[in-house]
Amino acid sequence: MTHTHPHHTPGHGAHHGTRRAADAGVQAEILDLDAEVLAEHIAAITAWLPVEAAPDEIVDLGCGTGAGTFALLARFPEARVTAVDSSAEHLQRLRQKARAGGVQDRVRTVQADLDSTDWPDLGAPDLVWASASMHHMAAPDRALRHVHDVLGPGGLFAVVELAGFPRFLPENAPEGRPGLEERCHAATDRLHAEHVPHRGADWGPMLTAAGFARQGERTITVNIQDSPTEALGRYALGSLQRIRGAAAGSLVPEDLAALDRLLDVDGPHSVLRRTDLVVRTERTVWAARRRT
Repeated sequence: MTHTHPHHTPGHGAHHGTRRAADAGVQAEILDLDAEVLAEHIAAITAWLPVEAAPDEIVDLGCGTGAGTFALLARFPEARVTAVDSSAEHLQRLRQKARAGGVQDRVRTVQADLDSTDWPDLGAPDLVWASASMHHMAAPDRALRHVHDVLGPGGLFAVVELAGFPRFLPENAPEGRPGLEERCHAATDRLHAEHVPHRGADWGPMLTAAGFARQGERTITVNIQDSPTEALGRYALGSLQRIRGAAAGSLVPEDLAALDRLLDVDGPHSVLRRTDLVVRTERTVWAARRRT
């Protein structure tokens, strides 16, 4: 499993493999930018985790390109992380970043489909982290039970989910089509309600039902309003491109034209040229412990 966060749309068959490979590259870039732009907020979540002792072995489920993996390595400098994802490209990027950061000896990558009933051997970790991946599971209840069985006695499970794509534009933007971003989100929300029904779920009761003892829940509010950086601009561009792919069929022509003007990197209205970009979103983390 892999995931920028709600950043995935359903596939349409094997003959679109080339397009899917290109999509994986775009998704990987968004994941990298998400990690860069929101590094402070990811660190705040790892700092909050109610661990009883620093974990030695950590598993990052649906690790993507490693935002959680590297935040956890920084938070727990003696720990080793097993990073699990279905995307070979994402895992390759993660390994490259681990080598660049000199932490390759503390990272093991495992390519696996977590919707399979036959999970790979992940050892008996002290901490399992799943950020923006559980809602993509075809059978999340089964996956939660898998995690429960994988964890060592008293081990901690952290489920991190986010409130869809961040918002990047002021409410009165763009000129001539104010509120465009919210209309785009409404369109993608309808799509995700059909294809990703567990997005936005309350994971607390599901953790209890899977046999965990809940340890806490926290919502981190993201509201970045400083002068936009180059990374923020590219993050907004990549995210809005993904939203366009999902929402295009539901937008009126005037909205679609306004969105395309924002996405035209060479045009005067490009999102890359805006000086008023923000990042507004929320991330919620649930922590639960395997009963001893």
